Amino acid sequence: MNYIFTSERLGFRNWQLDDIDALFEMNSNEEVMRYFPTTSTKSQCEDFITRMQNQFQKNNFCYFAVEVLDNNEFIGFIGLCEQTYEIDFNPSIDIGWRLLPKFWGKGYATEGAKQCLHYAFNTLKLDEIVSVAPLINLPSITVMEKIGMQKVKTFDHPLLADDPDLRTCILYSIPNSFL
Repeated sequence: MNYIFTSERLGFRNWQLDDIDALFEMNSNEEVMRYFPTTSTKSQCEDFITRMQNQFQKNNFCYFAVEVLDNNEFIGFIGLCEQTYEIDFNPSIDIGWRLLPKFWGKGYATEGAKQCLHYAFNTLKLDEIVSVAPLINLPSITVMEKIGMQKVKTFDHPLLADDPDLRTCILYSIPNSFL
């Protein structure tokens, strides 16, 4: 496989159209999507893949498709994404992750996010990376803290205004000087 970069156990690559079934399996899983307003349709997954491919072409980053190096098994995505929704800290570059449940609890999100920060700061020379999660998403907040990010503030997410359980979010950030 032709990876953009790797970590000890993971390979990071751009998306391919044949990733659609694995992405749909993940994004239609209610447990995976419990901190999001809805699960995704197959059409929304196709749109996501196209968006990520375009973002990679433009910026050399996206929420990368991630595989286990030992067997090339798709585990989900970990990576970077431009955020432009209306809020005082945007435009920004966000780090995020989403994994299939059978890969939870193995340290993959933390390992992959650390490698993405390394890529962001050392290869892409980005100044700062942020991450956002609903306050109730304790697993993601734990990963943010494990990779050295610092809490900036809580805020009401403008795209989640109609969802009382998800609306209140937390912003973390990490500057390039950290690494």
